[in-house]
Formats: sequence, structure tokens, C-alpha cells
Amino acid sequence: MEIGQYKPNHHGNGLRIGIVQSRFNEPVCNGLVEICLEELQGLGVIGEDILLVTVPGALEIPLALQKLAETGQFDALIALGAVIRGETYHFELVSNESSSCISRIALDFGIPIANAVLTTENDKQALVRISEKGRNAARVAVEMGNLSSALDYLNQDDQERSEAAVEEHRV
Repeated sequence: MEIGQYKPNHHGNGLRIGIVQSRFNEPVCNGLVEICLEELQGLGVIGEDILLVTVPGALEIPLALQKLAETGQFDALIALGAVIRGETYHFELVSNESSSCISRIALDFGIPIANAVLTTENDKQALVRISEKGRNAARVAVEMGNLSSALDYLNQDDQERSEAAVEEHRV
């Protein structure tokens, strides 16, 4: 039996990516954004197709993501931040609420969001994870932006697909 399969596409050419970065735990978050931007550009996303927005902390990330999603101008979004455990229960509240709201926005707006908000026990763990998490966020955003577009294409009826194909190949 032969089945159809969509293969992962990590080509970022033409994708518009919005990034929301928390400024709290600044050295970690600045590192995340630097590596993420580097990876996005390596995947072919050009600078003018990237919008970076900063917010005070992880709890503010979802509102900024929602506002970006509402514009309809982005193929994917990225959340960057760091929640590092302290001596109080606040860590659990911030990490759980931030993550939950990020997922809800992705589902409510039908837009991929790469959640790269680190949740670690200490600064050392956060610093060790910057490189991997920053790169992964970029790759996830590009792959899921492409997948989302491909699946949206499947939802079009035959007439819309024909018109889209004609437009795409028009010189």
C-alpha cells in the first residue's frame, strides 16, 4: 500500500516569523534570541521577514504572541524566555501559565508557535541549554510554518487550488 507523506521542510525562504522575547533573565534570553536569529537566517529567512518584540517577562509573552497572531501576517511565531526556579512556588505558576497560554494561542489562531521558554532549576542549566533551544526554536518554526501552509493548501477546494497554482506560476 502506498501512502502520501509530507516530508519536513526546513527552507525558510519567504516565511514571515514573529519572535517574542522575554527580557527577564536577560543574559539567557539575549543568548536565545541571538542563536535563534542566526539559525533562522541559516535556514533562509531574511531579516526583513522577521519581527522581534520584547516583553518584561514570561507571563507577558502570550499577550504579545496573541497580538502578532491577530495580524495574520506571520507564518509562525517563536516564544523565547527563561523561567529559573527560585525559593517560592512562583516558578511553577509562571512556567505553567506561560506554557498553557502559548499553546492555547497556537490552537486558537491556527498558527505554529515554537515554545522556547526554558524552565530550569538554576542559571547554570539555563546557560547550557541556550544554544540547543535557540536553534531548535528556529527549526521548529520554519518546519511547522511550512507544514501549516501545506495543510492549508489541502483545505482549499479544487477551484481555489487551480487559481493558486496559476498565480504562483505567473510571471
